[in-house]
Amino acid sequence: MTAPLPRFAAYACLALSMSLVGSYVALSKPLVAAFPVFLLAWLRFGIGGVAMLPWLRKPADEPPMTRSTRQLVFLESFLGNFLFSICMLFGVSLTSAVSAGVIMAAIPAVIALMSWAFLGERINGRVWTAVACSALGIGLLALSTSEQTNSHGRGIEADFTQKMHWLGNLLVLGAVLCEAAYAVIGKKLTGALGPKRISALINLWGFALVTPMGLWLALRFDFGGVAPGIWLLLVFYALAASVWTVWLWMTGLKTVPASQGGVFTVMLPISAALVGVLALGERLTGVQAIAFALALLGVLLATLPDDLWRRKRSGQ
Repeated sequence: MTAPLPRFAAYACLALSMSLVGSYVALSKPLVAAFPVFLLAWLRFGIGGVAMLPWLRKPADEPPMTRSTRQLVFLESFLGNFLFSICMLFGVSLTSAVSAGVIMAAIPAVIALMSWAFLGERINGRVWTAVACSALGIGLLALSTSEQTNSHGRGIEADFTQKMHWLGNLLVLGAVLCEAAYAVIGKKLTGALGPKRISALINLWGFALVTPMGLWLALRFDFGGVAPGIWLLLVFYALAASVWTVWLWMTGLKTVPASQGGVFTVMLPISAALVGVLALGERLTGVQAIAFALALLGVLLATLPDDLWRRKRSGQ
């Protein structure tokens, strides 16, 4: 099994992993416009699986997987790969990359809540305040969506658009829950398996779970009508989502505790929103900017080390 990295290198792996997740969350918007969601997920897992074939081989120094480890591998794939991909792809097809970025800023707070609920970790008042900031940011985002819909007119079409934005935001929130579970379960897996093997195994499970629907759609899809640029974007998305981000995250978690690793999920909403504004031409409204600021304040409150927080409060 691979040795843990120096702490600074582990931090870099975690930050780069979340930056890549945020970028492909935003860039998946043109992909879901070109491919049905389940077909896109199937192609992603298939391309990633081909790239990681050598990683499936069990290393000589790796102990046999226990029943508990096999169950955790399945849960990691089902929640962090399969459900995350479905919720995220359907969600960003119905809302904006900026909105997805605001909602995903709640990930550190959700990780803290899951640690409290499932691992028995103590949650202090500062973290509860962070959860409230995240909730308020998401609430303001819903208000922003409503205002944008009303500004484009009233009637059946405007009402339908508003409902679709709401559904898209709800699905992205589901992806947040899946990503938080992925972070918690991943820490346990790094004690039993190497990062490459974890990446390959959970991708294989993801491919198996989505194959029935993906294959059915593939037999009816006109692949010849897909532009070359979309194919290049698909390859980047598949490698980033299935290979690079998972390997980088698991590599970093071998050195960094899961609760501290949650700090680096701040890179996900920032990169998603930046790609939405800079690459996809989306507009950051005033209300969305306030929502983003509240969400990032929640991230800061949830992730600032306790000793640093005490020194700041004491004026040292």
